[in-house]
Amino acid sequence: MIFQYGEDQLTVGKALAILRGTLPTEVNATTRERLERAHEVVLAVAGKSRPTYGINTGFGPLCNVKVDAKDTVSLQRKLLLSHSVGMGEPIAPELAKLMMILKVHALCRGYSGIAPRVIERLRWQIAEDVIPVVPEQGSVGASGDLAPLSHLFLPLLGEGEVFYRGQRRPAAAVLREHQLEPVELHPKAGLALINGTQFILAHAVLLVERLQNALTNADLIAALMVEGLQASAMPFHPALHATRPFRGVVHVAARIHQFLRGSEIMQGHANCERVQDPYSLRCVPQVHGASRNAWLHLREMVETEMNSVTDNPVVFDEDLIISGGSFHGQPLALPLDYACLAAAEIGSISDRRSYFALHGIPGVAPKLLVEKSGLDSGLMIVQYTSAALVSENKTMCFPASADSIPTSLGQEDHVSMGSISGRKALRVVRNLEKILGVELFCAAQAFDFQRPLKSSPVLEAIHARVRQDIAHAADDRIYATDLRAATELVRSGALTAIARAHQNKAYSAYDELFEDLG
Repeated sequence: MIFQYGEDQLTVGKALAILRGTLPTEVNATTRERLERAHEVVLAVAGKSRPTYGINTGFGPLCNVKVDAKDTVSLQRKLLLSHSVGMGEPIAPELAKLMMILKVHALCRGYSGIAPRVIERLRWQIAEDVIPVVPEQGSVGASGDLAPLSHLFLPLLGEGEVFYRGQRRPAAAVLREHQLEPVELHPKAGLALINGTQFILAHAVLLVERLQNALTNADLIAALMVEGLQASAMPFHPALHATRPFRGVVHVAARIHQFLRGSEIMQGHANCERVQDPYSLRCVPQVHGASRNAWLHLREMVETEMNSVTDNPVVFDEDLIISGGSFHGQPLALPLDYACLAAAEIGSISDRRSYFALHGIPGVAPKLLVEKSGLDSGLMIVQYTSAALVSENKTMCFPASADSIPTSLGQEDHVSMGSISGRKALRVVRNLEKILGVELFCAAQAFDFQRPLKSSPVLEAIHARVRQDIAHAADDRIYATDLRAATELVRSGALTAIARAHQNKAYSAYDELFEDLG
């Protein structure tokens, strides 16, 4: 399979496959013809006296300043130089590369007037991993991600820096090594490159993947904790959730119900005197499921955006060039903030399960999950780490999209701040992976005390995989090593791969919706 830029529909899964080199791409003849037609329209308009925004006028509050035809090429170069004002640490190279992939696809829709030669240079950079250095701060997510996109495309001009073969180097030097000249930007090219939401969108794409993995792990780890504490399986019964059928809730309940099927531990719990479990165990479907719904909303918005035109002005033909607001980041900023909150809530309930496990349950699991508490502190302090991470995440839940600071002398008087939404949402998910690592460590420890009873095949396999990397804690030790190993198991997807291998039928009607990235 070859992905056709500008023709095929991009999904999160396909974008990630292109990023990681497992899905080849091309620009076919139909797309090239479309690019040429739009480019010819732009060149024709640039030579006319009628002002057309960004083609023969200045930018932002300078939109009424006419630029001579002889200066329209210089105008585009100056645009990239003057808008390269980013600050802070560089974003990860994979994020910058993903930005380029997303931008090429948007430009290949053929409404930007970009010349095919610009597309080919960008595709060369992607193929050769010549990845621009893009500072993380500076976008307000309004007229597109102006500052980060300007840095992203400086190497076209032989300016800026790139990551290449493990080094951070001047772009001009790398071009010389490959005997390539800088690209001369034609009228509107610079504007087409830096108007757009690809900084926000790249963060959102990675968030969709990492949050999905965290959510899937959260269900598994919760099921392991249910077993380790001999909690009731009834809250996961499908009959209950058919009466309140939110898609995410139904899916989570079905998964955990399936994970527990065939467990001797569940049978041992049948005649105990406990009537109800705490919410952190009993309400897993409702809480995890609500976050699943938030994730689904984000993915739907992301896949609409990645197949959209976010340039300005949008070129239809010589008589219809529309200057609008398709670059505004609000359609992504809101779901990113929603997803950020959803991720933080998964961490919050995970920490509550870890905390509850440490209380100890007579005949089920000892206090602090060790047999000699007093002499040993046991797992007391690992929950401190979880609590600290949960608190840190709460501080990042204020929605960036609730703020707006006017820019461009009031021309851009309402901005989305979606770039900040994306950056902090990814930070929250990185913390969530650690919180889930803490719970995994605690759940596996509690699970050990259920012997000689056996759990279901899938949870036995999960527990065995944990014990490959993390030994049972019989005595106090440096637990930070165990927490790092547990977090890596979460982050790597190793446990979710085991769950998929043991899946013998659909968990719910929503498996593909929540488990497949396309």
